[in-house]
Amino acid sequence: MPKTKANGIDIEYDCFGNTDAEAVLLISGLGTQMIRWSETFCQILVEQGYRVIRFDNRDAGLSTHFDSASMPDLAAIADAVSRGETPNVPYTLFDMANDAVGLLDSLMIARAHVVGRSMGGMIAQLLASEHPERVLSLVSIMSSTGNRGLSGASPAVMAAMTSPAPHPLKDEQGYLAHCVAFSQAIAGRGYPFDESAQRDRALAEVKRAYNPNGFWRQLGAIAATGDLRSRLASITASTLVLHGSDDPLVPPEAGKDTAANITGAQLLIVEGMGHDLPPSLFGFVAGVIADNARRIFNPVNRPDVTRPLIA
Repeated sequence: MPKTKANGIDIEYDCFGNTDAEAVLLISGLGTQMIRWSETFCQILVEQGYRVIRFDNRDAGLSTHFDSASMPDLAAIADAVSRGETPNVPYTLFDMANDAVGLLDSLMIARAHVVGRSMGGMIAQLLASEHPERVLSLVSIMSSTGNRGLSGASPAVMAAMTSPAPHPLKDEQGYLAHCVAFSQAIAGRGYPFDESAQRDRALAEVKRAYNPNGFWRQLGAIAATGDLRSRLASITASTLVLHGSDDPLVPPEAGKDTAANITGAQLLIVEGMGHDLPPSLFGFVAGVIADNARRIFNPVNRPDVTRPLIA
């Protein structure tokens, strides 16, 4: 996979499809690598007529790691933000949105359809609000505005996400079991959970790159960025907010809050979907991304909609 310099860092990326087609930029979530956007999903989008670009966020995968930075003090960051002060962090989501702009510049792409999941949805929101001239359309999946008034994840899910995993070089089986357990904790009830596939994915990711401290620095970036709602009113791109009804990590109220703060945004709550993107939903999600890009979003008319609730 190629690498480029952008916004002062190295960014690992991958492209699919015709370079002359309109681009779809896929932004990954907290602590995850670009391969979480599977090649199968990317190819489905290519079949919709798009050039698809996925990339590793800073501090994840094979992009630049900020290993020389100290570990963030999340409580101190939250206190600083609540006082209107600038917290001391290596970077914020604004920097990560600028990374995406830098990648588009490097690839000589003037405008793209931007799709982000989880933390990537927040980065996508900032990209659309701070750089509207670069965004053709926006899809925010299983994400939030950073509104601290919303209910958060259950204590059990937070514990599963933040508890230390065994080191994969010392206890590979324990590490994989930890990853699979967390994946199952955030999965929705409406779609089969494939333990073997989740295990294979975790193994592929850890063999590609291992950077557990990057997760905490990215979490610090989310905390330091704070509430995005005041910025979302400036978004003019056609926007779809997609969220699972069973999301236990970022509850569906966060998706509703996102849509409510973006003028004209469409909200789609998918019944039975959790904080994941199961393969059985690839075709549906790619389809509504394409519909939003073409400004014809109307999921009730799609033949492949099997479990949607339109909010």
